[in-house]
Amino acid sequence: MIGLTFSWGLNSVAAKLANVGYNPVLVTVLRSAIAGVLVFGWCRWRGIALFQRDGTLLPGIVAGMLFGGEFLLIFHSLDFTSVARNTLMVNTMPFWVLLGAHFLLGEHMSVRKWLGLLLAFAGVALVFSDKLSLTGPHALWGDVMGLGAGILWAATTLVIKSTRLAHAGAEKLLLYQLAVSAVLIAPLLVLAGPLTRDLSALATGALLFQAIFVVAFTYVVWFWVMRRYPAAGLSSFAFLTPVFAVLLGGMLLGEPLSIRIFLALGLIAAGLVLVNRSARGRQ
Repeated sequence: MIGLTFSWGLNSVAAKLANVGYNPVLVTVLRSAIAGVLVFGWCRWRGIALFQRDGTLLPGIVAGMLFGGEFLLIFHSLDFTSVARNTLMVNTMPFWVLLGAHFLLGEHMSVRKWLGLLLAFAGVALVFSDKLSLTGPHALWGDVMGLGAGILWAATTLVIKSTRLAHAGAEKLLLYQLAVSAVLIAPLLVLAGPLTRDLSALATGALLFQAIFVVAFTYVVWFWVMRRYPAAGLSSFAFLTPVFAVLLGGMLLGEPLSIRIFLALGLIAAGLVLVNRSARGRQ
């Protein structure tokens, strides 16, 4: 789990590096297409059934649309804001899921969860109030897109939890998101402007790292781990992804990291810990 969360934190750095050489829309399409082909090949090799009628087609399309929108916002956000700020905004996802499940699925929140939610949103407020780590005049716009990506990520989770997708195989669920997002976003390429920027081996390597290693490999490893270890125990590692992303953004990209960013990171991480400890208590 430490290796996985480190990889997901490094993925945020790779996304920003890929944006240097490629249009964010093209990154979104290529990332999903390459990973989709690899995951489909994995399923064929392992004999995993994908095409049986199980009532997941419509919710699968919806989940794929949300998935594609999420990563469009993430990659465009990184054109304006830093990896640290983007990651903190995107990783508010668990708290939007809490709110959605409370109001839409009837899953009532405990006092501890509400406290975790308040801590997380205090962290978000700190990010928006922090002027020292701004990367430019449009950084706040990038932060808003990152926050929107976290909301779409949460919406995807709620669609999965409330439909037949909850009973679908992990590989099929991932393929819905990859295939639908690639197909639906591809037409936007004609409106995206220049598809390449400052092409380099580093930008191409960053794109391939995301598609081949992060999506096609670590996601499958994640599903493997989820089947073999208690979910409550795994959830305690959730706060490590934004920690690694913030630190790696500063170390590898030289991004400005102010004391408010670290305070925001601490508040969001504390919120995640409270929420996850609440989940373990129920189990």
